[in-house]
Parts: sequence; structure tokens; C-alpha cells
Amino acid sequence: MIKLALIEDDILIQESLNSFFGGQKHIHLKKIASSVEDFIESIPEIEAPDVILLDINLLGISGIKGIPLLLEKLPDTDIMMLTTFEDNDKIFSALSAGACSYLTKKTPLKKIREAVEVVYKGGSYMSPSIARKIVNRFAPNRSPMHQLTPRQKEIVDGIVDGKSYKMIADDLCVSLDTVRSHIKNIYKTLKINSKAQLIRKSFNNEL
Repeated sequence: MIKLALIEDDILIQESLNSFFGGQKHIHLKKIASSVEDFIESIPEIEAPDVILLDINLLGISGIKGIPLLLEKLPDTDIMMLTTFEDNDKIFSALSAGACSYLTKKTPLKKIREAVEVVYKGGSYMSPSIARKIVNRFAPNRSPMHQLTPRQKEIVDGIVDGKSYKMIADDLCVSLDTVRSHIKNIYKTLKINSKAQLIRKSFNNEL
């Protein structure tokens, strides 16, 4: 039996989760609290939950600030965020504070159940949109300049420095036609149409 707790101040969500988990034979929603403070106050009276579903936007202590307080009292309990927030700051603040999973409230009830089961078995679970943000956060730099070849980058540097195509060709010991061919491919890769746009992107740190 998985012992589950919920800290959520939205009555409709409380009722929805209570009704859903009430029909699960292997998951028991043992405690519902509307705030971190209320839940912490009740800890001496309840059996420690295996998993807590925790909202962020709560009256009083926020869910994120409540994570270390809850883990101090319940070090063996896993905390899963269940919230409307999908911005990077909230996601990484919650995970850095000790949450092991992050779900949005758009997550279907069956997926929430699946997430609780995964976490209970020692895993972690993220809503797809959240997982994508985490991957993007740690992915290699994907700025447009990283799509250019080393030679194309040299030509871009020459243009930004104010050199003519002829000067760039001489510097690189290539023909003028070769420079023009590279420039055509550079514009296509960067989705621009002129030297002015290239220089503007450079000045705006968009390359």
C-alpha cells in the first residue's frame, strides 16, 4: 500500500484526487491539507506518507519554500510537485529544493497515479513539457552560429569587422566566388537576407 498525502488549497482538485485515489486498491490518500503549515502541524498525528503531492501557489508558505521544511520532518518521504506553473525558475527552484518530480495540473489522473507508482519505486517523473524544459536547460548551446562551419564563421567575423568580400577572400586565400557562395549559405542557415541583418544580429548578440 502506497501512503499518499496532498497539500493543495484548491477544493475542486482536492475532491478530484480524493475521489480518484479512493478507488485505487494500492494507493491510500491518507492526508489532505490546504497549506504547508497545516500539514506540518498534523505530522505527529499521522503515519508518515511515502509520497506527497505538493502545490506551489499556497497561502502562507509556498510549496517551494515548504519543501526543505517537509523533508526535515519527513526525510524518507518523496515530494512531487503538482502545479500550474511551467516556468523554468519554478521548475529548477523546486528540484533544487529537494522535489523529485514535477507534474503540471493538466496531467491526467491516470498519469498522476503512474507517477506516484514510479516515485514510490525509487524513480522520478516529469510531465512531458517539463522534461523538455529540463533537457533544453542542459543541452549544448544551439545558437545559430553553432550551425555554421569554421570557414563560414571566419567569413561572418570578417563581415562584422567591416571587411569587403574581396578583403575576406584575400585573408582566407580563397576566390571571391567562394566567399560569395559561403555568404549565400550563411544567409540561408541564419534565415537572413542581407549583410545589414547579419551585422544587426551580431550587435544584438543574436549569433
